[in-house]
Amino acid sequence: QVQLVESGGGPVQAGGSLKLSCVASGDTSSIDSIHWYRQAPELQRELVAAITSGGITYVADVVKGRFTISRDNAAKNTVYLEMNNLKTEDTAVYTCAVQDGMGYLPYWGRGTQVTVSS
Repeated sequence: QVQLVESGGGPVQAGGSLKLSCVASGDTSSIDSIHWYRQAPELQRELVAAITSGGITYVADVVKGRFTISRDNAAKNTVYLEMNNLKTEDTAVYTCAVQDGMGYLPYWGRGTQVTVSS
């Protein structure tokens, strides 16, 4: 079992920045990668960014250049999503998830709300 806890969300004005954290605990040896997803009301959940245990990163085109995913060098089970130049369309619940070695996403956090106002 892996537990995930997100933090760092909140209200922000357009053009502002937020840094989300995702802390994984439990059987972290099963983690192949950690993903950030977001879901806005009435829209499908979408993958925003991901980072593998080896440090390879992926950032979706829709946020590329504005969002950065990274991992804490000291606490490798902590992953950050730094979001800059936020837009109103970035408003969503941001949730981190663990992908295991089989490609499944068995563990999810509860999410953190990001609300960007104009």
